[in-house]
Amino acid sequence: MRSHVSIIDSHAHLDYPDIIDRLDDVITKAGEAGVEKIISISVKLSKLKNIQTISERYKNVFFSAGIHPHEASSDPDACNLEAITKATSHPKCVAIGEAGLDYFYHHSPQQAQQDSFRVQIQAARESNLPIIIHSREADKDMASIIEEEYHKAPFKGVLHCFSSGRDLAMRALDLGFFISFSGILTFPKSTELRKIASEIPIDRVLIETDAPFLAPAPFRGKVNEPAYTVYTLQTLSDTMSRPINEIAKQTYENTLTLFSKIGEYE
Repeated sequence: MRSHVSIIDSHAHLDYPDIIDRLDDVITKAGEAGVEKIISISVKLSKLKNIQTISERYKNVFFSAGIHPHEASSDPDACNLEAITKATSHPKCVAIGEAGLDYFYHHSPQQAQQDSFRVQIQAARESNLPIIIHSREADKDMASIIEEEYHKAPFKGVLHCFSSGRDLAMRALDLGFFISFSGILTFPKSTELRKIASEIPIDRVLIETDAPFLAPAPFRGKVNEPAYTVYTLQTLSDTMSRPINEIAKQTYENTLTLFSKIGEYE
């Protein structure tokens, strides 16, 4: 699908094996599909240099700095506030994360995940950057932590690759957070997720690929990449009953609003 709209893929893993070996082609195809900017996401501080290098190689690529909940007990810097905030000094580091809770898998103990998440929230406050939040099968604890921490001191954030319940979405919106949708939105069985998406205010929604994972419906089972963001955009347009040009323009603006450091760099 070729696109005549401008798109930002707000969450992709450009340093992962299925993408890094053909990165020039991936970036070119993304541009041809209307994807003007990409945020490459950190999951371990020990591998941060890889995505920094990618961002320095491509003008339209930015990155985040953080520790995925899967790595909360293995990354030595999972709770190292100084190391996390230091990484944000790079001019193309536009966010903290991805951080959060994942109770579907058990790669790290729940307490370790919560501890690392809270430290990364503090890093978001200190750097004045948004935190990219991963939440899977952890709605109750996630809602409690973000509300508790927000009431200590505000911070900005986005629930990325949203596939949780309506209650978490609404509670996050009440804190001023954004909700980001991935290719999951296009899956035939995602009826309830599309219902939730239809209720999200248009000025609080983002789109992403989470590449190389979760390719949208036309490419299920294949490697996902930023060029496919347009398929999620089309489904979001259909779900919200708004023209795709309007959804594209608004999600683009929303992304720049949340990740405001992109504008400072440019």
